[in-house]
Amino acid sequence: MISARQLQPAASEDTIGGRISLAREALEMTVAQAAEQLGRTAEEWANWESDRCAPPPALLHEIAATLQVTLCWLLTGRGVGPSWEDLLENVPPYRVEPATLRLVR
Repeated sequence: MISARQLQPAASEDTIGGRISLAREALEMTVAQAAEQLGRTAEEWANWESDRCAPPPALLHEIAATLQVTLCWLLTGRGVGPSWEDLLENVPPYRVEPATLRLVR
């Protein structure tokens, strides 16, 4: 069976905008809904997600709280990120077979 950890993208390799987008999508929020919770425009939020501009440092704690992630995860991709458990309900069970490896010379 596939675990939530296997489905979670390598957030530490993503940008802050990518992590904002991942966390918002995990909560099944629209850009407009997320922006509204912070009193910002959807255009401004979309610019953060696409890395056109960075969110103001003073808002980072509020963004993390809105997205239900830690500030550390939002900034670095390490720490408590979005919960992907709800997404697993729609994933059919798979069995992973060990790969057969051989040395080729």
